[in-house]
Amino acid sequence: MIQRHRTMGFILSMTMMLGTLGLVQGCSKNPVTGENELILISEEQEIAMGLQAAPEFEKQFGGAIDDPLLQEYVKWVGGNVAAVCDRPLKYEFVAVNSDVPNAFALPGGQIFITAGLMRLMSNERQLAAVLGHEVGHVAAKHNVKGLQRQMGASVLVEIAGAAAGENGAGAKQAAQVVAAMTVTKYSRNDEYQADGLGIKYMNKAGYNPYGMVELLNILKSMHETEPSRLEEMFQTHPLSSKRIAE
Repeated sequence: MIQRHRTMGFILSMTMMLGTLGLVQGCSKNPVTGENELILISEEQEIAMGLQAAPEFEKQFGGAIDDPLLQEYVKWVGGNVAAVCDRPLKYEFVAVNSDVPNAFALPGGQIFITAGLMRLMSNERQLAAVLGHEVGHVAAKHNVKGLQRQMGASVLVEIAGAAAGENGAGAKQAAQVVAAMTVTKYSRNDEYQADGLGIKYMNKAGYNPYGMVELLNILKSMHETEPSRLEEMFQTHPLSSKRIAE
């Protein structure tokens, strides 16, 4: 009996040690804060998830706007802020046909802005604010950490593996899951941080950072007068007067 207890104790100790090793191996340094955090998928898997999800996601929002000049403009402004961000990736920027004002970032750097949101803006610095904010979400890995929280570590690892080609049969399913899960509400702290990063990147890229305040004031004003038009955006990007004040 004593021997059995010792054996069980040894197995339990080994299990705990291996679990701890797994956590250590999953730790990575956040590109924005420099702090270690638990991320259970590699950057390559994260990028693969975004690439797999992007076509399905684009389709859900009406497809890319058929205007090459507009697309080049969005890519150029986005490229300006992405070039000075804390996390160098191959960011991609696409304007989609949805009339619902919104913008989204997929894991790995695929960023979308809707026609509905672009119509609300009156200058380039406001566009830079939107795209800088979304780049901030990717740079700080907000979407990956959000997926990890919502789906659980084991499910995320499985989906990331499928998206990266480790399970080709599951890649399409992974894309659909990621596309659905990324349209989720960021935390208040995530929004504050993305606002701050967007302003930082705008400033470094040569844009007037007040464009962020202009943008948030436009959205707040519209939310008060036409809440239904912005309902989807405020589900994914909660806005408050405190965000504007910050």
